[in-house]
Amino acid sequence: MITHEEIEEFICQYPVYQYAFFDPKEIAFSFRVRWICEKECERYNSTWACPPAVGTVEECRKRCLSYRECFLFSTIAEVSDVINFEETLATRKEHEAITAAIEGFIRQQGSACMALSTESCDICEECTFPKGLPCRFPEKMHPCVESHGIIVSELAEKYDMEFTLSANQILWFGILFIK
Repeated sequence: MITHEEIEEFICQYPVYQYAFFDPKEIAFSFRVRWICEKECERYNSTWACPPAVGTVEECRKRCLSYRECFLFSTIAEVSDVINFEETLATRKEHEAITAAIEGFIRQQGSACMALSTESCDICEECTFPKGLPCRFPEKMHPCVESHGIIVSELAEKYDMEFTLSANQILWFGILFIK
């Protein structure tokens, strides 16, 4: 079973800004976030990493609560203006690489984990969802935190982590659920 100290030592090689460890039972799951996915996100119903493919909020909650602890972390990306959506989204790749590295390390130490991050998944040029075919890379896909009904700003506030910095800096968040 991996320890906090092992994770802390590993993440020192990456530009992790802030982090917190906590029990998954401390997460408030909200159907409100899913409504935003459905009504405002163009990726809704188009990828295995998004609703409805990830399951209902209740199914996501049960899956998350099956883990013993969470590791929430953030990274910072510099942009000319956070309102420039295209430029902001282009900075996700480094955060996703860090998420994958931490996930890989945790698994190498013998602990099962599930990563949620910033993605609506851009691994494949064309997703197999909703064509009835399985995901080509389920072990690489990181569904977005909000797809599971988790409000990141509430978690950040609860664990004294910053949620916004400046008009030129974006904070990306990831949560690893660890067994």
